[in-house]
Amino acid sequence: MTTPGSPIPDGPPPGPDGDRYWLARAVELGRRCPPSTTAFSVGAMIVAADGTLLAEGYSRAQEPHDHAEEVALRRLAARTDLAAGTDPAAATVYSSLEPCSARASRPRTCTELILAAGIGRVVFAWREPSLFVDCDGAERLAAAGVEVVEIPALAVDVRAVNSHLPLG
Repeated sequence: MTTPGSPIPDGPPPGPDGDRYWLARAVELGRRCPPSTTAFSVGAMIVAADGTLLAEGYSRAQEPHDHAEEVALRRLAARTDLAAGTDPAAATVYSSLEPCSARASRPRTCTELILAAGIGRVVFAWREPSLFVDCDGAERLAAAGVEVVEIPALAVDVRAVNSHLPLG
């Protein structure tokens, strides 16, 4: 694992190849989730525009109802070593699953938390299936001015991480 706050040596190139690199890392992070029959296993990373990893998280990392984006955003907010010029609007959240827009376990959704943090870009692999809730996080983020990129080529890997669920 890379230490947050460090640029990745010989890291990914900017653009689509960099997006695939970081998203694949988020998918792998999702494998750390304790399996649950009532929740998806998701990984998330927050990366600055210069390729610096700012924070990461995965579902149920600290508490049973934690979502990956929520953990990463909480860790980002707790960092005291960030440069004063670190602009959340220039950062990207990479999440293996579309950020939730409805949630039964907590009052704020991941979509709301991303918007409140001022993150300017979200990249994800798999749209959230309506197994637990109906989700339109991508549409809500885009409507609020966040750049949203879906890379469905990695969705098969996210489905594999979530093979503990009855996805059909």
